[in-house]
Formats: sequence, C-alpha cells, structure tokens
Amino acid sequence: MTRVTPPRAEWEGPGHLRIGTHYRAPLLVLQFPPEAPFGLLGRLLPTTEPLELLLEAHPIPGREALEMLHGARAVAAAELSSGTEGSATAELEAERATAEELARSVARRTQELWKVGLRFTTHGPSRLTAERARTRLARRLEGLGFRARIPRYEVGRALAPPYLTGAEPRPTGFWHSLPTDALAALYPFTDETVVEPGGILVGVALADASPVFLNRWRHASYSWGIFGATGSGKTFATGLFLLRTLWMRPETSVVVLDPLGELSRLVRALGGDVITPADGAAGRLNPLDPVTTGGDRREKAARSTAMLRALFPSLRDEEVASLDAAVTRLFASGVTVPTFDDLAAELAAVRGPSERLPTLLEVLRSGSLRSLNGPTTVRAGAQIVSADLRGVPIEQLPFHLTYLLDWAYGRLGERKGPKLLVVDEAHLLASLDITSEFLDRVVRHVRHFEAGVVVISQNPDDFLSRASGRSLLRNLHASVFLRLPEVSHATQEFFGLTPAETSWLPRARLPREVGYAESLWRIGAYHLPLAIIASTPEYELLANHLDGPAVGRDEAAVAAPSGSL
Repeated sequence: MTRVTPPRAEWEGPGHLRIGTHYRAPLLVLQFPPEAPFGLLGRLLPTTEPLELLLEAHPIPGREALEMLHGARAVAAAELSSGTEGSATAELEAERATAEELARSVARRTQELWKVGLRFTTHGPSRLTAERARTRLARRLEGLGFRARIPRYEVGRALAPPYLTGAEPRPTGFWHSLPTDALAALYPFTDETVVEPGGILVGVALADASPVFLNRWRHASYSWGIFGATGSGKTFATGLFLLRTLWMRPETSVVVLDPLGELSRLVRALGGDVITPADGAAGRLNPLDPVTTGGDRREKAARSTAMLRALFPSLRDEEVASLDAAVTRLFASGVTVPTFDDLAAELAAVRGPSERLPTLLEVLRSGSLRSLNGPTTVRAGAQIVSADLRGVPIEQLPFHLTYLLDWAYGRLGERKGPKLLVVDEAHLLASLDITSEFLDRVVRHVRHFEAGVVVISQNPDDFLSRASGRSLLRNLHASVFLRLPEVSHATQEFFGLTPAETSWLPRARLPREVGYAESLWRIGAYHLPLAIIASTPEYELLANHLDGPAVGRDEAAVAAPSGSL
C-alpha cells in the first residue's frame, strides 16, 4: 500500500509565501520620497485587487531619540568635512539641517520619533498573479519617489505577525525612524473631498467615488481652465458644467466664443441666440463700435489695433506704428461709430511707410470679411449667446476671437447678476503677445462684473511661453487636465504636478474607452483625480445637442480604480 503525503500547508519561495493554494508576495520600502502629502498610501492602494498594508509604530523614548538625531547630525557633518562634492554635498547638508531641526522639535516635545514598520503584501490564487500585482504596486511607489525592495529568501521574517515591543527580527527595509508628521502622512485614511455649499457636481473621485462639488462664486477668481487633447471630453465637460451652473443659478448670463461651432445646438436648445459674425447671417457685428468699451474711445482704439494685428501678424514695426496712428486719429475724429471704410480713408489721407496697409485692409472692405464693414445690426438679447465661427479660415480665427472677446467683455459689464464667458480654442489668442495680454486682462478683471471665464485649450504649454499666459493660468481658480499627449517639464513645474501625475495624464482614460472622462483637477492645494460623469437626462440632452465627441454615461464609473496614480 502506497502512502500519499499531503502537500505542505505552508511553503516559502524566493519572494513569496504559499499557504495552501493561496500566495502572498511582500514588498518593503527602502527609501521614502523627500515630500509626501497626507493620505498618500491610501491613494496608492488599488480597489480592484486584494492588497494588505501593515503599518506598525512604536514611540522611541525622548532621550534615545535625541541621541539618534545628534548621532545622525554628527555623521553628516563628518562626511561633509571629508570633502564630498556635487549632489552628495547637498544631500548631506539637507540631512544635517533636518536632524538639527527635528532634534529641536523633539526637545520641545512638538514632535516625537517613531520606530515604524511598513509592509505591503499582494495576494493571488497563483504565484504569477501575486507577483504581477506586486510589480504594479512597486512601479506606482517608484513613480512617487519611493525605493522599494522585494525581501527574497526573507519572506517568513517579513510576513511574521507583529510583536507589541517591535523587537522581532525583520528584513532590511521593514523598520524606519520617522517623526510624528511623517508617520501621520503614511496613514491611508484621509478625506480630500471638496463639497462647497451651492456648488455644482464636477465629478466623482477615482479613489472612492466620493462626489466633488465646486462653487466658483465663493472664491477670489470665478474662472476655470479645461485642457485636454482632441477626443478627451472637453466639449462635453464644458456643456455639462454649463448645464449644472444654469440649474443651480438660473439667472446666470452666458457668452460662448465657439470657433468650431460645437456648442451652437446646445445654446439654441437652452433658448439662447447663435450669431455667425463671419457671414453676417444673424446680423453684423462692427468690430470698431465703441459701445463695447462703454464709449471709451481711447481704450477702443487700443483694442482695435490689437485685433487688426491679430489679422495681419506679418506687419513690420513701422507698419504697426502707422496703423496705430491711423486708428488713434480715427477714434479721435468726429466719426461717432467708425467703420473699416473710415479707417481706409484715414490711412489714405496720410502716406505711411508702406503701401501694404490699404491693400491688406481690402479684405475687410470687399474681401471675405466684408460682412463686418458697417454699423452693428446684431440684436443678441437672449440670456445665453454663442458666436459660431464654424467654417472660418484658421488664419482668421485669432482676429475673430479678439474682437468677439472685446464684444463679450462689454456685454459682461452691461448685464447684472452672475455671468460666464466660455472661450474655446483659447490657444489661438495665446499665440500673439497683444492678444494674449488682452485675454489675460479679461480673466483678471471680469470678477468686477460678477463674471468668470472658462478657458478651453488643448495644452497649457500654449500659455506658458509668455508672461501674460502664465498670469492667466495663475488667475484660474481651477485647472482641469483631461488626457494630454505628453506633460512637459514646464507644465509639471508650473502646476506642481507629481511624477506620478505627470506619467498618468498621457494614460488617462478617454470617453470612448470607458464611457467617462478621467481628469486631474488642481484646485488650490488640492490635486484630485476625478471621473467626469453625467446622469441619464444630462447625457441624453448633451449627446443630442453637441457636435463634438460626447462622453458616455457609465454608472460603473463610481467603481473606477484608484491605482491609476
């Protein structure tokens, strides 16, 4: 009779432990990043696969803690005196300064020193499943500045249950000496959910599906920026936030500058007016009408020069000076509401340094822009108005956007109550100094009219190359990042994005992939990964009235994994 030996209940392999048919794979931390926000580990832990976090802390007596800190300071000072160079010197200087500062805090009893054990353990029905999960976790940790270690041939000691004294033998990378603040930052329990009374739902957190509500009217700036590649869901998000704003504050007036005409059908569905200034089908909008500046003709002259420079970016310095002088004379003359015929006559009256200006101006008198030559006849009295520029040649879009921005700015100043100005394809205004400066001034000043601007563009890099663009970005209360093809070092540094956020944004999931848009919101000190989702009525309304790619509705978005970052 053959005797069958049952399989061992527990078996340790090189980097994993098998208990019956279940596998556990531990991971330790050798080095922490220089800085880490509170609750960081909670955002690291995936919700779609089993993972165990052991956090064990033992207070170090004050006298022993001071001895350890003085010893660390002495070691750093000795190594500095031995003549180290380069980055090693900077690290040692930082280590010495940190030890000194922490020793003072421990002496004042504002901090304590702790012996902290930290261990991650992934699980799976097979060795391969558990180890793959551990590899994904290690990559997330390393992306945030941690240095991880697999305790090969030390799995038993790594997975042994904790003692109350913390005296049990553990492998390298298990124990760390941390101050109170660092220990607190490791606890995975944190709540960065933003719920502002009277706000609109902007999304649900990818970590735990908690809703985030923002009320733009409670802050110093009412303006937001939305950045993302084509197909990332910018148009749908804009329409969704517009709907929710109108539901919360029905008295809000809205002006939309829409180069691609993607919001026109939605504006009509909401009872608004759509004008098409490029062809004059809904009436003429005279870019030279001083009504947009409340009759301030000097200010109108400056804006008119800016819009003409946007139309003719190849003007030489002497031509710009000649044009500026002619526009200034025109608005100083007795013509109440100038037209481009009047400007052409003013240019012809004084011979300038170039014969090109009268020829260039013909595009506004007899060419493709002739519908703008004459008095204003547009009567856009609705609460919501959109300027549709669909079909306009790309080289003329900056010009149209500039005079429409001037017109919208004047409209915001005239009307009472809360107001929103939506500027799509805003990078077209950021491409020239003079138009970039005008857009920046609008964003900075519209709060005086109880108004906010929604700046929509494909990439924040379009604004970072100019001082006016950086000023505009600083004056946005919320910056929303959908998928970006890449995140430049300039964008990462300006917005304070972490390496993990920088690597995640090019991989943020698209509406066509999962039915909702993944986004990263920068709201003051908060960096919130959110899913932008819509209810069934919202989705149906927007899907039927938007010309751009829509974001699908997906109730499963609330279970989106937190392990993305």
